[in-house]
Amino acid sequence: MSELDALLQLLLPFMIVAAIVLLYRWAAARGHSVVSHRPQPGTPDEYGLLVPVAEPADDTETLRITALLDAAGVRSTVVATTRGVRIMVWGDQAEQARSLLRGSGQG
Repeated sequence: MSELDALLQLLLPFMIVAAIVLLYRWAAARGHSVVSHRPQPGTPDEYGLLVPVAEPADDTETLRITALLDAAGVRSTVVATTRGVRIMVWGDQAEQARSLLRGSGQG
């Protein structure tokens, strides 16, 4: 029995390392990932509870609008849709955001 124990003590670490290597190769393989693919942009009405409130022309306008909304306490996010960049807010804050943008001349 001692010869079997010695052989097991010698081979067991190699078997564990081999199992870890195989598990890593499976997890890191391209095209066979268990992680979902990169999300594709959708139309502005495909974002669930988020509602588009602005269509900024450039990055500067995007920053200006998001800063204005943030200062007023309106949570917003910038989304690249199939129809261009949109600033989205939660539906219950959409009217507040639109009135802020109308008042600032940016809406």
